[in-house]
Amino acid sequence: MLAIEDLKVELDTDTAVVRAIDGLRLAIERGETFALVGESGCGKSMTALALMRLLPDNGRITHGRLQVAGQDVLELPESQMRRVRGGRVGMIFQEPSTSLNPVMRVGDQIVEAIEAHTELRGAAARERAIEWLRRVGIPEPERRIDEYPFRMSGGQKQRVMIAMMLAAEPEFLIADEPTTALDVTIQAQILDLLKDLQRERRMGLLLITHDLAVVAGMAHRVALMYAGQIVEVASADDFFRQPRHPYAQALLRALPAASRREQALEAIPGTVPPLSEIFRGCRFAPRCPQVMPHCAGTLPPMVTVGPLGHEVRCLLYVPGAATSAAAAATAAGVDAAPPVAATVPAAPATAARPAAAPAATAAKTPLLDVQDLSVRFAIRGGVLQRPKGWFDAVRAVSFSVGRGETLALVGESGCGKTTTGKAIVQLLRHAARIEGRALLDGRNLFDLEGAELVAARRRIQIIFQDPFASLNPRMRVQELLDEGLAALQPDLDAGARRQRIEALVEQVGLRREALGRYPHEFSGGQRQRIAIARALAVQPELIVCDEPTSALDVSVQAQILNLLRQLQSELGVSYLFITHNIGVVEYIADRVAVMQAGQIVEQGPSEQVLTAPASAYTRSLLAAVPRLD
Repeated sequence: MLAIEDLKVELDTDTAVVRAIDGLRLAIERGETFALVGESGCGKSMTALALMRLLPDNGRITHGRLQVAGQDVLELPESQMRRVRGGRVGMIFQEPSTSLNPVMRVGDQIVEAIEAHTELRGAAARERAIEWLRRVGIPEPERRIDEYPFRMSGGQKQRVMIAMMLAAEPEFLIADEPTTALDVTIQAQILDLLKDLQRERRMGLLLITHDLAVVAGMAHRVALMYAGQIVEVASADDFFRQPRHPYAQALLRALPAASRREQALEAIPGTVPPLSEIFRGCRFAPRCPQVMPHCAGTLPPMVTVGPLGHEVRCLLYVPGAATSAAAAATAAGVDAAPPVAATVPAAPATAARPAAAPAATAAKTPLLDVQDLSVRFAIRGGVLQRPKGWFDAVRAVSFSVGRGETLALVGESGCGKTTTGKAIVQLLRHAARIEGRALLDGRNLFDLEGAELVAARRRIQIIFQDPFASLNPRMRVQELLDEGLAALQPDLDAGARRQRIEALVEQVGLRREALGRYPHEFSGGQRQRIAIARALAVQPELIVCDEPTSALDVSVQAQILNLLRQLQSELGVSYLFITHNIGVVEYIADRVAVMQAGQIVEQGPSEQVLTAPASAYTRSLLAAVPRLD
């Protein structure tokens, strides 16, 4: 169905030429699910954009062939390529906020795709759009079809994007992080829908994701990408049973789980190297625990290992390479690294997790105490958009967060989790009717004004779910991080702020040169790291983390979770952690509160809620969680 041969993509920048994809080769059969995984910035999304011929203005394909059902799409004129996009090859983009037209109703956008690529028109196309909105789990699709994207949550916008692509009934689908912003129940529903479509239409699927549990349950084959190259290709079963490349092994060790609560996650040190670099050896060598002396100067070839066609790009598997390395190391008087094991090695011993504040203590002296919080939005209509009724997004929610404690708020998309977080940090004062109290050290946040409110915002920060929408596109990273520091900590001079900012970007896994770039120059995961650095900059006491790791690959997620836990240990920071990633909840949360339809249906210690849930809703939520095993 799809064949890529020696694909090379370059991007022109002000300072250098970036080789985003370097010699990519893969083939996908009709009806097959092929997963492309790897760290943020390694070239996964650029591969998808190249396949659709949607590269940015400074990008170009310099070599290779892209064949869809035997037709080389690189040779097509743009007029014919438009018929291929959507009709034959559909793409679900990573960030729905940047892919949906903000001034068009979501229904009009879906109808536009249906009319462009099918024979349906008018009312029939609208009915088909409603049907697809229902199939992807949008509640009340007959009403929501006429809403604008800004009135939907991140997960709901992602479902609209999926509905738009699937409604055109493509033969081949590229899904770039299709379930990143979705809760586990909707994720399971979408993945089941994709499987059904594959069976019905023999649709090929290129699945780009960092969720290895989803890959284990969906993919027939897996390709691991690093720094613009594929470094390992195998069947999904073989990849997870016997990962060969040291990078693959490190990724699997970085996954959070309840069994690893008492230790730090094994984050991969360093970052993906800049792709403007001329590589003379293995690109993973500076970060590899199995590095050999000649890895830095020898380009590793792709070799086949085992009887199942398992391919890996590593000198450890080149006949004679390890022996030569050992001989060279002995002559030089150093020890060569041992060959990598066939299975995932056990994680090395790490520092034990500092004990969190006991639940009883947290209950007596909570940092944040939310009492009967209700949030209502006006439902407007007519030419003048006057209120016609009220929608209760949050209804009488009560919980507390102790000092140095992490409370996880979980539930389906649209249940009110993000609204609760935004209400607490005073972002809905003029957009909604808010009742109840949110006490920060006994002071009601809803009563604060002027200087007192500014002081409270110094103590409470938020990491937003959508990093692209929350970062000013006209400001460089340096300015984005400096703005909050200058406003909330005026006692710091420019030099002190610069020093803190440089330390922050390295803590969240970015290089210092990122400070001079704009948000659009980063991948989705890298933008999320910038958003996390901005929230951490003023050293708050409480951080509302709204899906802070949803756009991150597992290695960077491990870095961020370790960083959050380190800050909690050293500074006593508290977290209200809004997420649908149950693995992260198992690892980081002291207590869990489960929301459904604007209400908390269950809360308690994380071990109790996650292993012996009392609510039927919680049990159904946990049953939908994809597991790597």
